[in-house]
Amino acid sequence: MLSNHTSRVVRHSTRVAHNALRHSSRLSFFQQKQLPVNTIVRFVPQQQAWIVERMGKFNRILDPGLAILIPFLDKIQYVQSLKETAVEVGSQSAITSDNVTLEMDGVLYIRVYDAYKASYGVEDAEYAITQLAQTTMRSEIGQMTLDHVLRERQSLNTNITTAINEAAKDWGVTCLRYEIRDIHPPRTVLDAMHKQVSAERTKRAEILESEGKRQEQINRAEGESEAIRMRAQATADGIRFVAEAINNTKGGEDAVSLSVAEKYVDAFGKLAKESNTVVVPAQLSDMGGFIASGMGIYNQVTKQGLKGKAEKEAANKAAEADKVAQHA
Repeated sequence: MLSNHTSRVVRHSTRVAHNALRHSSRLSFFQQKQLPVNTIVRFVPQQQAWIVERMGKFNRILDPGLAILIPFLDKIQYVQSLKETAVEVGSQSAITSDNVTLEMDGVLYIRVYDAYKASYGVEDAEYAITQLAQTTMRSEIGQMTLDHVLRERQSLNTNITTAINEAAKDWGVTCLRYEIRDIHPPRTVLDAMHKQVSAERTKRAEILESEGKRQEQINRAEGESEAIRMRAQATADGIRFVAEAINNTKGGEDAVSLSVAEKYVDAFGKLAKESNTVVVPAQLSDMGGFIASGMGIYNQVTKQGLKGKAEKEAANKAAEADKVAQHA
C-alpha cells in the first residue's frame, strides 16, 4: 500500500514537472520565472542550460540530456535558453546633431553564450540590455545629422551592435544584430522634406525641358545651315555648268550677250509696270545704244573675270615654280 502511494506521488510529481517545463519552454530566457520542480531525475531540453545551486551556492550547469539531482540539497535556480531571441526596444526620443528630435524604435536579436554570467552577472538581463540599446542609440544619433541617419541606417545598426557587445561582456549575452524599425521625424520636418523633394523634381523637370529646347534649337540651326550650304552648292554647280557650257560652245559669248541685253530690256519693262514713277535713261530712245550699253556692262564683267582668272593661274604657276626650285 505504501508502495502504491509512493508511485502515485512520483507520477504526480513527474506530471507537475513536465507541465512546468512545457510552460517554461514557451517563454524566452528573459521571461522564465517558473522553474522546473526539483526531482532526482531530470531531462534537460536541447538548447537550454540549467544552473544548479547546492545549499545556496553555485554547483554546476546542466547540459541537455539526463541529469541527477540530490534531493533537498540541489536546486535548479536558473534556466537559460541558448536560442537566438528577439527583444523589442520601445519607442524613444533622440536628438540629432542638427537639433532634430526623432522618435525611433527597434528590435534586438540576442543570444546567451555564457549561462553563468547571464544568471549571476546581471539582475534583469532584458531590462539591462534594452536600456543599454536605448542609451547607445541616443548617443550614436547625437553624433549624426538627420540626413545621415536616414541614409546610413545600416551603419547606425552596426555601430549600436558593436557598442552593446562591448558594454555587455559581463552579462553573458551577445547582440547578434540591431535593427531600427521606424524613424518618425517631426511633422514640420516631414513637410519640409516633402517640399524639398517636390522642388528637386520640379528643378529636374525644368532642366530636362530646357535641355530639350536647347537641343531643338541646335538641330534647327544645323538643319538651316545644311540647307543654306546645299543651296549655295547647287548655285555654284549651276554657275559652273553654265560657264563650262559657254566656254565650250562656239558662239556662246555672243548668245550670252544677247541674253543679257534681253533681260536688261525686260527689267525696265517690269519697272514701268510696277511703279507710277519711272526713271528713264537718256539712251532709252536709242534702242541700239541701250542694248550696246548692256553689252558693254557684260563685256566689262567678263574681262574682269578673265583677268582675275589669269592672275590666279599665274600665281599658282609661280608657287609651283618656287616648290620645284626648293626641291632642286
